[in-house]
Amino acid sequence: MVTLGEIFRRYGPAYRTQFGDQLSAEQIQAMRAIEQCRTEALGGQVLTCPACATTRYSYHSCRNRHCPTCQQDASQTWLAHQQNVLLPVPHFLVTFTLPSGLRALARQHPRTIYTLLFRASAAALQQLVSSDD
Repeated sequence: MVTLGEIFRRYGPAYRTQFGDQLSAEQIQAMRAIEQCRTEALGGQVLTCPACATTRYSYHSCRNRHCPTCQQDASQTWLAHQQNVLLPVPHFLVTFTLPSGLRALARQHPRTIYTLLFRASAAALQQLVSSDD
């Protein structure tokens, strides 16, 4: 299975060259952390089995909250908890997106734009639910 780290290591530099001016500092930082995760770039330890003398390298993790490799255990624990608190009723997923004309503005002011998006989407869902009564 190909990992996100492998994809970022292979295509990340070219992607940042082409689209780097559209990425936030946090996005670039997360990409670089994921690229370096569990590689020699972050260092590690040499482990040797005392019984058979087999040696292997164990590289350090980036511990970035966006790294799927580092967050696999935490996400599985979270998912199991969510499964336990679900009500035994039918449910569905609703997705709200920004019109393409607002995406550049959202990249420049993410906190403001996404706060407004979440408020508007919550209000729309509340109105939809209350109109069913």
